Amino acid sequence: MLDAKRLQILLSVVEGGSVTAAADELFYTPSGVSQQLRKLEEEVGQPLLQRHARGMVPTDAGHVLAGHARAILQQMDAAMADLDQLAGLKSGSLSLGTFPTLGSSFMPLVISRFRKMYPSIKLDVRSTRLQELIGLLARGEISMGLLWEYEWMRLKRDDFELTTLFTEPTVLVVGTEHPLAQREEVDMAATAHEQWIVRANEHPVAELLERTCNAAGFSPKISFQANDYQEAQAMVSVGLGIALAPKSAVMNHHPGVKILSLGQAAASRSVVLAQRRDRVRAPAENAFQTLLVDMGKTWID
Repeated sequence: MLDAKRLQILLSVVEGGSVTAAADELFYTPSGVSQQLRKLEEEVGQPLLQRHARGMVPTDAGHVLAGHARAILQQMDAAMADLDQLAGLKSGSLSLGTFPTLGSSFMPLVISRFRKMYPSIKLDVRSTRLQELIGLLARGEISMGLLWEYEWMRLKRDDFELTTLFTEPTVLVVGTEHPLAQREEVDMAATAHEQWIVRANEHPVAELLERTCNAAGFSPKISFQANDYQEAQAMVSVGLGIALAPKSAVMNHHPGVKILSLGQAAASRSVVLAQRRDRVRAPAENAFQTLLVDMGKTWID
């Protein structure tokens, strides 16, 4: 493979007409230039320059290689300019994934601020379930993903580097006309005779409800299963039952419900940023991570 520095020296000699001119331009000694030219001729197996009364002139091979060198060096300059654009966050793209409850609350605020800070960065954002997010990360289809975990349901740390963004409490969702709606904080024992609405398809919040109720000395009575937290809130609003939810899932709550604290009675959920350990991170990814961490500090307050 041809050495780019030697190609640059050849081009300087051809364009400057002499070894001395090339040495002055490139801050080499004339002997250093001559040595590099000899090595280049050995690499290509042909003479590239010949002495002339007024300096050095290229052979046919020298003319051909100098033309290619000019194009190669221009392309390398363009490559460095493009890399500088990426490093300066003036161009580039970033793919990331999130889950629905965060995609409808926290992430729009982060994305809006990032776009104001770096308008030239193209964002590709996908919102899907936890296991699908993990698969997208593992296959390299997204650069970074926002995941969640409970104390009894920890994410594997073998392949991913995890950064906790915030820890959010589990809250109680009741209808505005429910007797408990008059309180700001509820003891779980007070819900022992209530009907509960849970997420369908063995969602972890169903296990959270079971664990929380069992710790309070009773088993929950399930009345309905909901596909998502919006559906659960709608059911709660018309008196079909009450529900548990992570706080970010009900930031934009239904007008017919009230959100109550459970204190420390229910386990909190940690929201984490996951990135593969084996990847070199682009400047845009580092900038987005910094913003996520910064905004996560005040999100639940």
